[in-house]
Amino acid sequence: MKEPVIAIFDIGKTNKKLILFNDDLKVVSESEQKFAEILDDDGFECDDIDLIERWIKESIIKLVHSDKWDLKAVNFTTYGATLVYLDAEGKRLTAVYNYLKPISEKIPEGLYKRNGGRDEFCRRTASPALGMLNSGMQTLWLKSDRPEIFTRVKHILHFPQYLSYIITGKIYSEHTSIGCHTSFWDFDNMKYHPWVESHGLNLPEPVAIDTLNNVSIEEKNIQIGIGIHDSSSSLAPYFENSKGKFLLLSTGTWCINMNPFNTEKLTAEQLDKDCLCYLSVTRQPVKSSRLFLGHLHETAVKQITDHFNKPDDYYKKVKTDKLLSSLLKTKYRENKVFFGSGLHYRDLKDHIDLYEFGSVEEAYHQLMNELCDLTIEAINLVLPANDETEYIYITGGFSKNKLFLDMISDAYPTKLVYTSEIANGSALGAALVISGIKPSLNLGLTKI
Repeated sequence: MKEPVIAIFDIGKTNKKLILFNDDLKVVSESEQKFAEILDDDGFECDDIDLIERWIKESIIKLVHSDKWDLKAVNFTTYGATLVYLDAEGKRLTAVYNYLKPISEKIPEGLYKRNGGRDEFCRRTASPALGMLNSGMQTLWLKSDRPEIFTRVKHILHFPQYLSYIITGKIYSEHTSIGCHTSFWDFDNMKYHPWVESHGLNLPEPVAIDTLNNVSIEEKNIQIGIGIHDSSSSLAPYFENSKGKFLLLSTGTWCINMNPFNTEKLTAEQLDKDCLCYLSVTRQPVKSSRLFLGHLHETAVKQITDHFNKPDDYYKKVKTDKLLSSLLKTKYRENKVFFGSGLHYRDLKDHIDLYEFGSVEEAYHQLMNELCDLTIEAINLVLPANDETEYIYITGGFSKNKLFLDMISDAYPTKLVYTSEIANGSALGAALVISGIKPSLNLGLTKI
């Protein structure tokens, strides 16, 4: 007898996964693809959307005809800040432009000027000024630089909804994609910002994240979800299974600190320090901050191991020494070794004097002192004045770094700090929101 499954297409910038969940939302199959990037019409790298579409459609057909799996439903979770433009016939008009593509500063500045200035616009839309990472600015770039294409645009979809569209033919929007630093959403009034209408943008009104469409594929009826933004998707399992108010630290190249229980409005200072708001699966603001933690760590560790002639992964052998950490904190309280101070305090120094240290252990403890200070500062940005957070969950790469965990735990003695190992957390969230069940999920918690 075939096992019923939900199929989730988890589309990251590097890896594209197809993950199958059973009725208990346990992973029963996982496969991964890497597609080489192509160049857009300006010669800038972007995802090969034709290849991705073909892979999705062929994968679904294979599942429909599988002797092992009984495909019941499909959903999509993808990175954000990415738009797809359709013409009146529903055909895609452009490449799927990379959100790292440079944009003239004049484009967003004009919008800011007409809408109360940069600080007010960014506060109201909960979106730091991030260029093309504000997907709303992508529409203005297209209007400015590709007017002949823009005049043909009938529908604008965020990436998760476009992948659903290629199967259903239905036009949708939902809150998690709109709310991720897009500059589209007015967080004061919880609707599209007036500039969307004034610029003639045809964005669909958002619908519930659990919306499903029944589609016949190879004579089999399949329920198709409308897609979800990956960061908001990764929070969904914790909403269902956490016993109290929590903060989620999703660590890797970036450390994203997400607080679903902070209702305070963003301030100009928080925006300047890279804070923003997502919208959760429950349509509530999720105050978030971020730090380029993994990138900074990798860069500095490489310098340390090169200096001491050690393997790149030698830092993993460094054991926590709280006395050493304390002594180093006192010694370098005024003058940090790895980071400067002031406006660019989050940037590594151009010249790091590693002759200050007699060993890898000393150098690495000081690096982690400084990185954890920056992480704690970023966390504090999303804690409200009346903080009732009970739990801190740490996921991703740094959940395996004992020195990092000990330092974060020591910084918050009144909170319970756990590592959480949920494999494929974003995909699990995407399956959870369309499953119609509320299972007791194993969050893989380990107390620090």
